[in-house]
Amino acid sequence: MQTKAFQKIYTKITKLSKATCSLNASGIGNEELAFVDGRSAQVIKIDKDEVTLQIFKGTEGIRTDAEVIFTGNPPILKVSDQLAGRFFNSYGEPIDGGPEIEGEEREIGGPSVNPVRRKQPSELIKTGIAGIDLNNTLVTGQKIPFFADPDQPYNQVMANVALRADSDKIILGGMGLSNDDYLYYKNLFDNAGALEKIVCFVNTTEDPPIERLLVPDMALTAAEYFAVNKNEKVLVLLTDMTLYADALAIVSNKMDQIPSKDSMPGSLYSDLAKIYEKAVQFPSGGSITIIAVTTLSGGDITHAIPDNTGYITEGQLFLRKDSDINKVIVDPFRSLSRLKQLVIGKKTRLDHPQVMNAAVRLYADAANAKTKRDNGFDLTDYDERTIKFSLDYSNELLAIDINIDVDKMLDTAWELFAKYFTKAEVAIKKDIMDKYWRGK
Repeated sequence: MQTKAFQKIYTKITKLSKATCSLNASGIGNEELAFVDGRSAQVIKIDKDEVTLQIFKGTEGIRTDAEVIFTGNPPILKVSDQLAGRFFNSYGEPIDGGPEIEGEEREIGGPSVNPVRRKQPSELIKTGIAGIDLNNTLVTGQKIPFFADPDQPYNQVMANVALRADSDKIILGGMGLSNDDYLYYKNLFDNAGALEKIVCFVNTTEDPPIERLLVPDMALTAAEYFAVNKNEKVLVLLTDMTLYADALAIVSNKMDQIPSKDSMPGSLYSDLAKIYEKAVQFPSGGSITIIAVTTLSGGDITHAIPDNTGYITEGQLFLRKDSDINKVIVDPFRSLSRLKQLVIGKKTRLDHPQVMNAAVRLYADAANAKTKRDNGFDLTDYDERTIKFSLDYSNELLAIDINIDVDKMLDTAWELFAKYFTKAEVAIKKDIMDKYWRGK
């Protein structure tokens, strides 16, 4: 072992696997960064004097006498206002051709906020997407996933949320993005003139999969700077958490750990919770809200990744293709925001809860009517009207390409009620009905 400029250097590796190496070393910290034969690595296990490192680009070609240099520090991110409008890789290094960031160095992956420093979320986040703002309203400090099949346009939805969201800063953490998706985000933000409020950390399909493990912590460290130091409302968008979990499984399997359900590591719940629990509303006004895409394998909602995610988060947004209108919608039956009651009817119009419930009930009646029709039963006049309502409701309010404010969403729903139903069929409280009813 040698010591050089405060770095510890070793040249004897005792174990090698496809993604990790082990050696005897002392005075090493957990999650400390290192370089193995010039390749970036990170400490993932310390057992007495045996230190295990995950090597982000794999161990192929590394010899047992390769030089291992410990940096003495965990991964860090330099934080300052200069982060805004920039694109970085998994290590927080600029990839947009711009200058290096000057600022305070902060360790990534720190603990979540002490509960006594938290405030109950109470501020509305508007996205302009009616399937979210009307039926599954988001609140600052909330953590919620987007469940979607891999062929759904979830990256486009996330980009639209970024452009429309009522937030001071948007932090995007892209894991396993195709180059097309990366360029899509970059060009869209640039052309929309929104770069001054957006910070992006990107791992593409051409980068080592293991590097994806750094992206959420990088994104959340930047978010904490703007939320705590600047008292800003920050929205963190993470895509795709399934690829993040796959990277966890790669490391776990290479370390010969016994896999849990669906070949996922036994630590999956705590690994995901470490990320999602960074969502917070501070009493000072700053907040971190997390929306994270979780793609589903064959639509399987019971897979370990969405299953654990559902336990941690406060609802879910579910994308699906509506074959009746040939558009992607936010499914009102499988989507849920558990915190929406904190703002609907309080920070939005008084009629919001009643309109939301009535619309979803009538949409459910339409689903029942379609089942009757598909099974050869005769439809009543009411059945026919609910089916027509459901088509307009999907087209004008559930489709992800709708971009209107909440009051317009409510007005549109009232217009559809009056177009297809009587007051009695809509069944909203009389005082609200008298004030907002659009029919004769």
